[in-house]
Amino acid sequence: MTNPEVFAEAGADLALVGIEKRYPGFTAVDNLDLNIPAGSFFALLGPSGCGKTTTLRLVAGLEDPTAGKILIGGTDVTNLKPHKRQVNTVFQSYALFPHMSILENVAFGLRRRGIGSPVEKAKEALKLVELDHIGDRKPSQLSGGQQQRVALARAVVNRPALLLLDEPLGALDLKLRRQMQHELKEIQHEVGLTFLHVTHDQEEAMTMADTVAVMNKGRIEQLGAPEELYELPRTVFVANFLGQSNLFQVTVSGSTDQVLHTDLQGHRISVPRARSAKDSGSMTIGVRPEKLRLHTAAPTEAPGVNVLGPARITDVAFIGVSTQYTIESELFGAVQVFAQNVEAGPVASLGQEVWVSWLAEHTFGLEDDPTGTGALATDFSTRAIAAQAALAE
Repeated sequence: MTNPEVFAEAGADLALVGIEKRYPGFTAVDNLDLNIPAGSFFALLGPSGCGKTTTLRLVAGLEDPTAGKILIGGTDVTNLKPHKRQVNTVFQSYALFPHMSILENVAFGLRRRGIGSPVEKAKEALKLVELDHIGDRKPSQLSGGQQQRVALARAVVNRPALLLLDEPLGALDLKLRRQMQHELKEIQHEVGLTFLHVTHDQEEAMTMADTVAVMNKGRIEQLGAPEELYELPRTVFVANFLGQSNLFQVTVSGSTDQVLHTDLQGHRISVPRARSAKDSGSMTIGVRPEKLRLHTAAPTEAPGVNVLGPARITDVAFIGVSTQYTIESELFGAVQVFAQNVEAGPVASLGQEVWVSWLAEHTFGLEDDPTGTGALATDFSTRAIAAQAALAE
């Protein structure tokens, strides 16, 4: 077995083997297997109630698993107390001691463990988060972002094998949250620790993590690099939770070695075979709203291009970098189009007749179909997902 002391200056890998957490009448984590390499920035992403925070608490030792094993650096820590695991956690509520200075807050854990030169090590940790010049201040004298950095310095100074981040940026405003996302990533690269980040924020996970695992109902629905999950989701849940998608129920009508041809209420929609989880019968296909081009006249047919229309614009939302259109047709339902604002203002108006086109290579075919019949409505915005998750809690 590995000596936990070897974790003092570097991150360690994390392995969850058959982890389950059951409560009376409810399974929070369901037979979870997960391997996180040492030194990586890994994100568990999902709505409230999906099991991600329970998983983090199991790793931290704050909960006991019903079944399975937890290994850090090859050492089985399943039955170890939290302080024996070489794991530190940064919470959304920074939990700083209000009566202590910033420097004392960071040095507290080192003093408690009898580590030599606690003040010098605390100063180095504060320098890492660029707060070494205000070490004598109290937490109440700092902004939310500064308090977050202090909490991070206090965790990093102990050189844990694994740093757990539990929605650490949730209390910050949008601008500061984006700044901290960048800084956390920089710090993770610099210190080389293994970061396990739990969040419900899709942008946060994709911005910071090397690998993202999307959780749903206690299981990992899909795992991979952020760009892989976004460009090629495998399930309806992932397609809708990680950004927005236009999803349609189609029937495969023909194929070649490279392409599947499907029928959507008389419209032919092509899907690369390599980008589809199914190749026959009824299936769900999708395309991201920003991949679509809006046309005010029927576009000329071209190989490798899918076309839908005509339809009517039923909503227009100008959001600065892009204009978001909703177009609707009785044949294929509602479709979202995100058009980059390369010109001044929207290029089409409410009620106008339009067509949309996109490259067939941007279409993806999913494993599952949540409805079985008809076209799928596609207005699963981030706000709608969050509202549904809140109701499920």
